[in-house]
This record gives sequence, C-alpha cells and structure tokens, in this order.
Amino acid sequence: MPYMRIIFRLLGYLGKYRLLLLGAYACLFLSTAFSLATPHILGESIDAVLEEKQLFLLVIAAAVIIALSMIRGAFAYGQSYLSESIGQKIAYDLRNALYDHLQRLSFSYHDRQQTGQLMSRATADVEGVRWFLSMGVVRGVYLVILFLLIAAVLFSINWTLALVTLVTVPVVSARAVQMNNQLRGIWLNVQVVTGELGTILQESLSGIRVVKAFAREEFEKAKFRVKAEELARESFEAAKVQAFNSPLMNLLFTVTLGVILWLGGREVIEGRLTPGEITKFVFYVQMLLMPARMVGMVVNMVSRAVSSGQRIFEVLDAMPEVKEKPRALALERAQGSVSFERVSFSYDSRVPALKDITFDAAPGQVVALLGSTGSGKTTVVHLIPRFYDVTQGRITIDGIDIRETTLQSLRDNVGIVHQDVFMFSATIRDNIAYGRTNASLDEVTQAAKTAGLHDFIVGLPEGYGTWVGERGITLSGGQKQRLAIARTLLKNPKILIMDDSTSSVDTETEHQIQRALRDLIVGRTTFVVAQRLSTVKSADLILVLQDGQIVERGRHEELLTRSGIYRQLYDLQLRPQEEALPAGRS
Repeated sequence: MPYMRIIFRLLGYLGKYRLLLLGAYACLFLSTAFSLATPHILGESIDAVLEEKQLFLLVIAAAVIIALSMIRGAFAYGQSYLSESIGQKIAYDLRNALYDHLQRLSFSYHDRQQTGQLMSRATADVEGVRWFLSMGVVRGVYLVILFLLIAAVLFSINWTLALVTLVTVPVVSARAVQMNNQLRGIWLNVQVVTGELGTILQESLSGIRVVKAFAREEFEKAKFRVKAEELARESFEAAKVQAFNSPLMNLLFTVTLGVILWLGGREVIEGRLTPGEITKFVFYVQMLLMPARMVGMVVNMVSRAVSSGQRIFEVLDAMPEVKEKPRALALERAQGSVSFERVSFSYDSRVPALKDITFDAAPGQVVALLGSTGSGKTTVVHLIPRFYDVTQGRITIDGIDIRETTLQSLRDNVGIVHQDVFMFSATIRDNIAYGRTNASLDEVTQAAKTAGLHDFIVGLPEGYGTWVGERGITLSGGQKQRLAIARTLLKNPKILIMDDSTSSVDTETEHQIQRALRDLIVGRTTFVVAQRLSTVKSADLILVLQDGQIVERGRHEELLTRSGIYRQLYDLQLRPQEEALPAGRS
C-alpha cells in the first residue's frame, strides 16, 4: 500500500472528531502565542532598564512573564488533554473495527492467520496509530507553525542573522527524510516480529500441558529467547537511528548559535543591534531548537504509524470469502430437508477436498459420515452452515440454496458440536447458554440433564455459577464434550451436526448421551461424524467417504452385506466395540 495513501487514510479517522481537533489546535496556537511573547517582553525589558536605569521594570517584566507562563501552561494542558482524548477515541474505534471485521471474516481467513499476529495488530499496531493521531498530527502542525512564526520574528530583528540561523533547515529536513525512510522499514519489522513473539507465547501457554508432558520447557524457552532477541535487535536498530539524529540536530544548532553570538556581538558593539534585541534573538533561536529536536520524534511517529497502519488495513481490507447477498432471504424455522447436489470443494483451489458429493437427508433423518482421517467427513458438515462455500454444485435446505439466505438465519437453524471443544472464561451456565443468552436457568438445567451433565454440576460448590477457565480447566474431556452438547441442544436447532462429539467420552457416558438424544432427535435432521458403533447402527443413512468422495451409502445392515470399505471399517473398528458392549447395549 503506497506510503501517502496510508497517511491520508489514517488522517481520515480524525474527521469524526474534528471539533476536538479544532479545540486542540486552538489551545496549541494560544499556547504558542504566549510562548513567543515571553522573549519579546524580556528583550524589551532589558533595553528599557538599560535606558531608564530603573530596576522595578525588571520586577514588572518578571511578573508579566510568570503570568504569561501560567496562561500558556493552561492552554498547553488543554491541548494535551484534547489530543489524548482524540487518540483514545480513535484507538477505541480502530480496535472495535478490527474485532468486528475479524468476526465477519470466514473460516478460511482464520485458517491462514496466526492468533499472535492478529492480537499484535489489535494492540501494538493500534497504539502506534494512536500516538501518531494524538501527538504526531498536532505536534507536526505545531512544529510548522512555530518554525514559520519564529522565522518571521528573526527576520524582523535582523535578516542577516536570520539567514545564518535558517541555513541549517535544509540539512535538518534532508536528514529527517532519510531517517523516515530508514525507520519505516525497521518499524515494520518490529511489528511483524512482535506478532511472531505473541504467537510463540500464545501457542506455548495454550499447549503448556503438551510442553510439560514432553519435557520441552527448555526448547520453548530457547525458541522464545531467539525471537525476543530478534525483537530487541530490531528495536535497538530503531533506537540507534533516533539516537544519532538528535545529537546531530543539537550540534548543528549549537554551531549556529555560536556563529550568531559572534556576529550578533559585533552588531551590538557597532550599534546596529541593542542588547535587548540580541537577547530576544538568542532566546528565539533556543526556541527553534525544540522543533528541531521534535522533528525526529514526529518522523518516528509517522514511520511507526505507517507500518502499523499497513498491518491494520491488511486486516480491514480482507474480504470474507463467504459473502451474504444484498437481498438474502431470512430462513424461517426450517423443516430440515438437506440436499447436496453434485458438490465439490477445495480449500486452496488446487487440491479438491470433496468431489461430486450428492445425497438427500429428509427431515428427522440421522446421517452418519464414516471414513478414515482426511476423507472429508468434517468438510461436508462444515459446508452446511456455510463456514466455507462450495466450489461447484449447491446445498439446499428445504429446497432453498443456502447461498440465497442470510448467514444469521441459516446458522440459527443449524447447531454444531465441534470435535475440538472450546470453553469460554465464564460460568458453566454462561457457557451452556452461549447460543441463547436469554435462556432461563430451567432451560439450561434441562439441556444439561439431557447431555448427562446435571448431576456433576449440582455437585460443584457453586453449581451452575462455577467458573470455567478458558480451556475448561475444571472439567474433564468427557464433561467438556457434554457441556458442548448441552450448549447446542439449548439452541434447539432444526439441523444438528455432531462432529465426532462423543469421541472423548467413555462407553457408559456415551450410552447415557445416546439414550437421552434418542427422543430429542425425533423430527430433527442430524449429521454425525462418529466412530462409535451405536451411532452408526442407528443411522438412517450411512455415507462412507474416501478421498473426498462418497464410495458407499446405505444402512448398517445393507452395507454389511457388501464386501466394501464399510465392511472393512466394521471389522477393524466397529466390531470390537460391539463385542465389548454388555448385552442389550448394542
């Protein structure tokens, strides 16, 4: 993205707060005016005292200068307060825009992104933009105005000395441009490495049990240390560029000040300048040092903001691959008829994950998907709620192409229990009611009873108010599975998807869940990705997938009569389960 385009796009966020910005500039201009008045009053006072020989004039001048300084301080406070207010409000807007957009982006985008990088963009990068918009924009204008005003005053005092002073400006400007080009690349690297460091930290902490189980603490520490050292090097490189620039600016102005004192002293001796005028001139030159010193800081803010803005806009400009049509239909309470019509799908447009999938599921039917790992079972069920869009063919619910419906109404009719259960940092009740936040405690309790979790919950000290960690730290694997099932059941969807949702529970627990679900799934179209015999045997339709294709379909008894893949899977995996079950449980 071009440099200036990023700058102008960032500046566009100021439009919403233009009144605050105008207030900040008003305070800034008034503060600057009172600052410029101080050297003038001091110089005039010196000339008046030397001429009148009256010391009380110095007392008056000192009192006036103190009063002006207090007024200037009040306006400086107003400018800082309003600038910071603008920055915080824009940071709030940006963070919400990023988070909202991330929620809208499709599964495929999140499949490709690292969590640490996204977190870095919502935190460190937003801060970089905030500093630029709250301080850089206001301070940048301030430096320009201060420079122009001081230059005008210097020329009004003595144009020869003014030219000597301002001859350093092109040198400073050239150096600032050079530093800006250096810092932009450095800061972009810093932001990228910060995101990579965040990813390492997030993965290590999320997988701490795996780390400890395999005694890989030293490996993880070394990996983190290498990335932290890289971040330190990049940040140090930026600091070196800035550290070299500031003394260089000071040196240039110190040499200039020495030349001014020598030339100005001669002008005073020869009577072409008064002592008060040379005093004013020197003070104004000292004031000119401040914008010179701040040029480096502002350039640094601009460079960092451009790098941060580029990373933020990469997210905001990403388009969801699953898009809702402008006049999409709201899918009312579905009957539950689901049809796949010659559906093909590919994650990367090169290797097909599904090829020519066709089947019909009537309302209330149970469809079991069976196959080896990577055969496409989970992909099939993820296409139903449009987590991904089909590459070819179409999927219909009650005869309506799901691409013609709104995503909200479609997903209101589809409930899914994922194989990888995620628990939010909240109470057990909140986790169960995540899909229906307005559900009563009785409804939550009933869902928990159906999932076989109620007795465990009431045995906890705080019952349904028990806090669950982000990884369900207080629950076993089977309990997390049952909580996820209760969460989906409470939503009461017409179409139910269970993605190997009983894989982490023991046989007894699974039997309890299946027994409770037997009545519940009546009238509900249910898709089950499962390896358990009880689910497969009771299914109305079994689809056996291999390499993204349906190679066999039918009921359990029918498929057993064939010497196909299902019979092989049954003999290898399912028959041992049947033999292990107590009598009457098959």
